[in-house]
Amino acid sequence: MIASVLSYTMALIVLDTNVLVGALLRGGGTGRAVLRACLQGRYQPVLGPALLAEYEDVLGRAELFARSALSTKERGEVLDGLMSRCRWVEVFYAWRPNLPDEGDNHLIELAVAAQADAIVTRNLRDVARGELKFPTLRVLTPEQCLEVFPCRP
Repeated sequence: MIASVLSYTMALIVLDTNVLVGALLRGGGTGRAVLRACLQGRYQPVLGPALLAEYEDVLGRAELFARSALSTKERGEVLDGLMSRCRWVEVFYAWRPNLPDEGDNHLIELAVAAQADAIVTRNLRDVARGELKFPTLRVLTPEQCLEVFPCRP
């Protein structure tokens, strides 16, 4: 009997800050499952200067994490762990997809520069509404990400 071998390709994703924050708050849910998959090397997250700056800024907001079980130091350790798994990508071309929130444009630009499979976000409404479309780039919730890109065992 010949055993069949499944071939897995690791999804290349941009992890939006809102998913990272949600994963670190109590409950964490599917955002935490996506973060865990990144930390375990089952997804390949990409990171660039703008997203790193946003991560550092938001994770440093004590009032946002007042009810979190994680201290500032522990949040920093999670970020360090995530960064160790990320592929660093420089963005050399500003596409300016004209998203409703100008602050989200960098996500599209990073995803395009990295040739990412998806942006994983809780903000589908804004991130998917740009004037400039990239047909191969998906914008997914954490739940959709886990469904579309099942993690290898």
